[in-house]
Amino acid sequence: MPTVFAHALVPIAIGLGLGSRRIPPRLLMAGAAAAMLPDADVVAFKFGIAYADALGHRGASHSVVFALLLGVLAALCRSPLRARAWTAFLFVACSGLSHPLLDMLTNGGLGVALLWPWSEQRFFAPWQVIEVSPFAHRFFSARGVEVLWSEARWIGMPALLLMATLAAPRFLWERHQSR
Repeated sequence: MPTVFAHALVPIAIGLGLGSRRIPPRLLMAGAAAAMLPDADVVAFKFGIAYADALGHRGASHSVVFALLLGVLAALCRSPLRARAWTAFLFVACSGLSHPLLDMLTNGGLGVALLWPWSEQRFFAPWQVIEVSPFAHRFFSARGVEVLWSEARWIGMPALLLMATLAAPRFLWERHQSR
């Protein structure tokens, strides 16, 4: 898995790129939280739930259904998020879905149960370019630095490019309006 904070880069890049008028700050934070939330499934280890189980790591919480449920929750919370229901749903659902899609790009683990509850099959993308993150006790090591470099290259740089691409039309429009 990418580090939990790297998962937040996708919604933050999209939200900042689109601007606070489209993605209010509270919605941006909800999207970042939704992108990190699937990894809360590691708590299952404490209850004896195995990695490969449906409720184990990269199981149900890494599915399309889970991301859609997060989107529904956001739509129901549209007022405190200061967003339209449809905007809240789309942004948070896509943010939640970005997590398993990034995990599918890693080179370790058992894959992602993207289609749960219809299938417990675990999936990887055709190419696994992101180094899988070591768990906390091994993170501060040479391997941890290797993972951070991999995330910078395969998540950070594309996120910056995406943010700039989304922000450019708005920036050019505002610049044009000020003339």
